[in-house]
Amino acid sequence: MQAIQLVAPSQPLRSSDDADPVPGAGEVVVDVHRAGICHTDAHYRGGITNVELPRTLGHEIAGVISAVGSGVTDLREGQRVALHYLTSCGTCERCQKYGEQFCPTGGMLGKDHDGGYAQRIVIPAVNAIPIPDGVSSDVAAIMMCSTATAYHAIRLASLQKGQSVAVLGFGGLGVSAVQLARALGAAEVYAVDVVPEKLELAAQFGATPLDARETPVHKAILGATNGRGVDVTLELTGNAEVARGGLRSLTPGGRLMIVAINLRQFEFNPFADLLVRERHIIGCSDHTRAELVELLDLAARGEIDLSRAITRSVPFEASAVNAALDDLEKGSGHLRSVIAVQ
Repeated sequence: MQAIQLVAPSQPLRSSDDADPVPGAGEVVVDVHRAGICHTDAHYRGGITNVELPRTLGHEIAGVISAVGSGVTDLREGQRVALHYLTSCGTCERCQKYGEQFCPTGGMLGKDHDGGYAQRIVIPAVNAIPIPDGVSSDVAAIMMCSTATAYHAIRLASLQKGQSVAVLGFGGLGVSAVQLARALGAAEVYAVDVVPEKLELAAQFGATPLDARETPVHKAILGATNGRGVDVTLELTGNAEVARGGLRSLTPGGRLMIVAINLRQFEFNPFADLLVRERHIIGCSDHTRAELVELLDLAARGEIDLSRAITRSVPFEASAVNAALDDLEKGSGHLRSVIAVQ
């Protein structure tokens, strides 16, 4: 089978011919139909995160089961599935109490295990989640990371109906965050960005766009809310100044959710920015399989529609995938891109 792999850090991905995978006990083989291109993949290619090489990237995956290993009774050949990218033991205290993303022996498709930039992939059967009728493979693929990450962050924020949310950065994550905030009961949703085209899109998705090109983030949000601020801010940019603005725009008891993985330094005034208003700073790590099932159900019921979030489909060719990753690194106008594998 053909795969597109990272062979050396800071080098373009390359096509390779690999042996077809065979399922072991408790595993399934999935013919990949769609693979989302995530900004994290650009980080891996750039050497920001250590990845054992060579590695087939791609952790947003949807396809059709083509082979079933022994002991698998709840899945069948020909079934459409999307793949939970976290592998875990499922039985340890961390898995049971906190979530599989904290499993000490866990891993990630496309990072610790070969991922979806390939014609086929073998995975534990528990990682395969049936796609409901009416949900396309394109949408199911991107929901496995960007949408799920936004959903996990909003759930961690304990958003209550009638509260307000500011989404800092309207990109691949932001487009999901806006829809999910609305679906989960937010009365007001603001999208803060510096790209006019993205602000226009944010308005189309039901958010109030706030232009932060000349106005600091917190002043833009406070101005739009008559000084009240918002209950939840989702930091999706990885920019420390934006994160600080998100913190300063919160109501008393408000929650700043740190979602972007590239935020390395974050300075604020613990007294003025945090303590006197009893604000919270909460880190977000991945998501759970149960949340993916909930998300697919939301999409099946029509409560969220991510089809318009996919603004580009690229062919299953190394040059095309590298070009899409290049766009992500320099700042792309696209929201979400998917690889049409087959």
